[in-house]
Amino acid sequence: LRTHQWCFILFNVLLFHGLLFGADLLEEYFLQSLPLSYTDAKTLEIRERARKLDMDPLKANLSYTVSSTASCAQQEIFLLVLVCSSPENRTRRNVIRQTWGNVTDARGYAVLTLFALGKPASVTTQLEIDEESQKHRDIIEGSFIDSPETQTQKMLMSIEWTVTFCPHARYILKTEEDMFVGIPSLAGYLLGLTQLEDIYVGRVVHQGVPDRDPASPGFVPIHQYSEEFYPDYCDGSAFIVSQDAARKVYVAAKEVPFSVPPDIFVGICAKKAGITPIHSSRFSGKKHISYNRCCYKFIFTSSNMKEDELFKDWKETSDGQDCSL
Repeated sequence: LRTHQWCFILFNVLLFHGLLFGADLLEEYFLQSLPLSYTDAKTLEIRERARKLDMDPLKANLSYTVSSTASCAQQEIFLLVLVCSSPENRTRRNVIRQTWGNVTDARGYAVLTLFALGKPASVTTQLEIDEESQKHRDIIEGSFIDSPETQTQKMLMSIEWTVTFCPHARYILKTEEDMFVGIPSLAGYLLGLTQLEDIYVGRVVHQGVPDRDPASPGFVPIHQYSEEFYPDYCDGSAFIVSQDAARKVYVAAKEVPFSVPPDIFVGICAKKAGITPIHSSRFSGKKHISYNRCCYKFIFTSSNMKEDELFKDWKETSDGQDCSL
């Protein structure tokens, strides 16, 4: 090839990487929400109440029929993973237990994966859940019927359980059962954080619009939420909060209606508590990322994973082989 052809190829390679990493840089550093001000009296009150939150009344007023309280007792958990699961999806929970949910240590720090679900409509399924819970001791089951309408209740239950029974967990990852989660890369990211409080990280959604269609399952009446846009929030497929942020969200939740979707519910609570969501494009949101071993060792999550994909991808990304830049 001639010199000008080599220059053209080099230019295109540099342009490709500039666009690839430049977009990521733009998302990470220039599209962030501005930090919230703590001068608002209500925000200061929420933060103070969260700091002084008394766990004893919560423990005495349990809303769980099955609860793995022993799994977190007196443990210093670095990352607590809460997987929102449907009661009937025992097979999927077993797949997670055998793949990425099987990680109990990341760079020398403890990782614990639990499943959050509501009550099934079937008595037979409930008996199976009781048996599953006895065997694995990793299920938190609410006293409400699990349905599309109770997903926000499930989210709040997960937060309440965390601040009550796992107060030593430094970070909490909320995710869904159809996700691939790269625990090692996620732990590496968390260990590199310089901000120690108010951690609320995920794929941030800007200017989400409330669903005003009465015929829609996600309908939000204007009297429940009157603003034109939702505050910035992290997509509910997977996001991280620190323990102090979870406490603040729990305190703020008493003033937020259950009618909004669960991820938006957390976003509204976070805003009331003076917490700004942090964007990371390594969370896929609702997107399924095409499989590549090195890509999956770098990203935090990928959505819409089939069970056979989870086994294959987990095996290949856990082989210990490094990836070049």
